[in-house]
Amino acid sequence: MKLLFLVLDGAADRPNERGETPLSMAKKPNLDSLSVKGALGFHYPLGVGRAPESDAAVLSILGYDPDKYYTGRGPLEALGVGYSIREGVEVAFRANFATIDPESRVIIDRRVGRSLESWEARELAKAVDGMELGGGLGYARVIATIGHRAVVVIGVKSGRLSGDVTNNDPAYARVGKVSVAVPNPDKMLAQVRPLNPQDKAASLTARLANEFVDKAINILKDHPINRERAGKGKLQANVILIRDAGDSLPKVTPINQLYGLKFGAVAEMPVERGIARALGMDVEEVKLYDAPKDEVLGERFEATMKLLDRVDVAYVHLKGPDEPGHDGDLNGKIKAIEDIDAYYVAKLVRENWDESLLVTSDHATPWILKAHSDDPVPIMLKSSRVKADGLTLSEVNAAKGSLGKFEYGWLIMRRVREMVFD
Repeated sequence: MKLLFLVLDGAADRPNERGETPLSMAKKPNLDSLSVKGALGFHYPLGVGRAPESDAAVLSILGYDPDKYYTGRGPLEALGVGYSIREGVEVAFRANFATIDPESRVIIDRRVGRSLESWEARELAKAVDGMELGGGLGYARVIATIGHRAVVVIGVKSGRLSGDVTNNDPAYARVGKVSVAVPNPDKMLAQVRPLNPQDKAASLTARLANEFVDKAINILKDHPINRERAGKGKLQANVILIRDAGDSLPKVTPINQLYGLKFGAVAEMPVERGIARALGMDVEEVKLYDAPKDEVLGERFEATMKLLDRVDVAYVHLKGPDEPGHDGDLNGKIKAIEDIDAYYVAKLVRENWDESLLVTSDHATPWILKAHSDDPVPIMLKSSRVKADGLTLSEVNAAKGSLGKFEYGWLIMRRVREMVFD
């Protein structure tokens, strides 16, 4: 028995007054043909009322309660690009190259209009990597990943640091270790602050992080990449937003041991790769990102089939729908779902793949909000051992399905394990 766990990043949405969402509006004949043979339900990734970031949501839907195990996104992003932080003396942050007004420090665009190419980000990262901080006490490492995304590591040569600090990105707020999306966030670049002002390690981390951001602004404003972008009328990548600090990786029971099954992952983004590695999953690497969708999704499908030859459960995370959701692009989100159907799911149908299939999203990204939300997320399970509901996958249909409600995402896999493998 095999299980393909397919996650459509941010595909879930909020129904309009007619009950329509991108999932219901998209032409997805292949996914629909599989969904009607499965059972539907819905879940709340972190529980009712909490709008998750992707990393906490992914950890949750793989079966780990983030309130118990989550240690911050930064270390997972770092692990995803091959950097293992030194616990206690290094703190890792997820980072975005972004655009601010250099005088007012008002954020103009949190992602440089999604126009920053990966090679540009690598050049900008080189300019601020290895920065000396605190008069020689500390340092910063900066690793560009994909597009505007990066990892920032703040370290010290002596003393201790702590990840218990706030974000300078006002779009996400720390609630304990977990960051949650902020509705209608402030536009002003924030200062990093210790969550507990009496915590000396966190206070030092905040001071060094703010010094890094200030110095990076001064360096980036005159960088040749930004001068060239300005000359072409493009937004400049003149600030680095940092969030989701962490000073250690999660201490968890490895996923294969947790379920008694062999798990693997096909993950596009560093954070998903980092989670897979932290949980002890077999990772099938993929390389294409800035390429035509048929090539990108074709590569993901081939990687899935290779992985399924050697694991019991293949977790496949496809990024597509999330970005247009953040951009407020309804048609773009519909198109992203249709692309996944045409270039990935269609191959499952053509090959008459008849193993078990679990389909969901890690969270909702309503296009009207341009942000993650706490809306319920539909889920579909198709298996020879599961009675079909005869419904296509959508938010409205999910509420009618026989799987019912999962109050937390981390309850999903244990129930699926019982239904499919026991």
